[in-house]
Amino acid sequence: MSQNRQYELVYIVSPDASEQDIADLHTQVEQIVQRFNATLDKTENWGRRKLAYEIGRAREGTYVVETITGSGELMKEIDRRLRVTDTIIRHLVVRIDADIRVADRLRDQRKATQARRRTARGLPPEPSPSERRGDRDMDDIDEMGMEGTDQR
Repeated sequence: MSQNRQYELVYIVSPDASEQDIADLHTQVEQIVQRFNATLDKTENWGRRKLAYEIGRAREGTYVVETITGSGELMKEIDRRLRVTDTIIRHLVVRIDADIRVADRLRDQRKATQARRRTARGLPPEPSPSERRGDRDMDDIDEMGMEGTDQR
């Protein structure tokens, strides 16, 4: 039984690697994902950044983050491939679907609690747009007494 889960793959590419090398690495990961009938949801190249500590004489590297939906076997294969790739300084695979589920469940609980409390006070379950915090436009700010501020 191969269950599809969501993973985040982060890898740091050596500073000596060219943009073409990074593109080739991404293509390799893409091909593995396709071979396992999984999906590559998102790819972000964070660019060249300074490392927190020196890794094998490298003080900086190019960070790439990929979000993948697939099986554990797929991630084992990607992990195996990245271990033997010379241009990769470090890599990390984290399963994120459980965290997303927990966050969704907490958000739903908060909304349900808010709706229950509002109903108990005789208000509609959902706040109206004028009640929301942070959605004020500049006209609302002017009405709140901003005329006394120094505007140059």
